[in-house]
Amino acid sequence: MDLILYQRDECHLCDLALEVLAAARVPEFESVFIDDAAALEQRYGLRVPVLCDEAGRRELDWPFDVELVRRFLVMDSEGFDPG
Repeated sequence: MDLILYQRDECHLCDLALEVLAAARVPEFESVFIDDAAALEQRYGLRVPVLCDEAGRRELDWPFDVELVRRFLVMDSEGFDPG
């Protein structure tokens, strides 16, 4: 699973998301800062932080908690329901 956390510099919600990911014991993930990337800013600007599974092409928008992250990690793209 190739995970990416899209975030911003100096983002309180992004800091909270990092705490949730640590508490959920998420395996390695890449942090991508969208501040200086026009295409990413357009896609994620109002949504960050966003956890993305590149392999399954799934995204989990904030707010999320430990349980929701764990469900996201184990479900396939057909079976994940964030609600």
